[in-house]
Amino acid sequence: MLGEFDLIARYFAPLAAGAPGAFGLANDAAVIDPTPGHSVVVTTDAMVEGVHFLPGDPADLVARKLLRVNLSDLAAMGARARGYVLAMALSPDIDEAWVATFARGLGVDQDEFGIVLLGGDTVKTPGPLTLTLTALGEVPAGTALTRSGARAGDDIYVSGCIGDGALGLKVLRGELGSLPEGHRASLADRYRLPRPRLALGQALAARRLATAALDVSDGLAADLGHIAIESDLAAEIEAPAVPLSAAAQAALAVDPGLREVILGGGDDYELLFTAPPGAAAAIAALADELALPVTWIGRMAPGAGVRVVDEAGVPIPLAKAGWSHF
Repeated sequence: MLGEFDLIARYFAPLAAGAPGAFGLANDAAVIDPTPGHSVVVTTDAMVEGVHFLPGDPADLVARKLLRVNLSDLAAMGARARGYVLAMALSPDIDEAWVATFARGLGVDQDEFGIVLLGGDTVKTPGPLTLTLTALGEVPAGTALTRSGARAGDDIYVSGCIGDGALGLKVLRGELGSLPEGHRASLADRYRLPRPRLALGQALAARRLATAALDVSDGLAADLGHIAIESDLAAEIEAPAVPLSAAAQAALAVDPGLREVILGGGDDYELLFTAPPGAAAAIAALADELALPVTWIGRMAPGAGVRVVDEAGVPIPLAKAGWSHF
């Protein structure tokens, strides 16, 4: 392994080349100027080997997931990505080849999402590999989406499909072996490589279509619970309306007990948002414009808590509504 400064110069300074205020990572901090009339949005996520990704996962995919889960947080507030800082605590089994592959993964997604490295820190640890990324974005002042704006009667929508992330983790742990290989590969890819919905979030904020929003990271029911709590309302999800991929449908057909995993498993990183009933046509048009499915799944109502119901309106009890870090 190279020394710290040689490692930074070889693999990470090139990732900062597009940001003059990063000074080639030669200073202790970076300088960025927000666009006039915009507010800065900041988010941080940490990933620990064995907790948030599996030992042996490809280094480039670990890097891309680390960046994308932060971009998903920016998307949930309607923000445009600007830059990020990265802290790496490298365990003894990490070698230079791993770092090189990790940096290549970051470069791929920097190009895709128009974001640049601004700085960070690199240290050694005797414990598991630990990675922390802080992303910075910006949103026109006064337009940021939050969790607290939902109103009684608002419709609840979600982008993409739900459940693939949690099922993908099961695949990578050697479960769901009865599924066709194509379905298993699709689910594993969804777990390892989330799709942050930046364009959707920015459009929802700019067009003032959404009243509240967040991304589905800890599980659909649990994350909707955050909107319910912050908006002082209840929420009801109609389980048959929750959009599922072909792979998730196949898994559910084999084992109906996986419905709880789908509704509460997390790692989907889709946008979950509320909107007034009168916005339905505009939301459908936006979904067509972005070529991204956006599906109605329920409503907000007076009260408290989240209720999931079946085809007949009968509540479905969930032993575990979502992932908890503690």
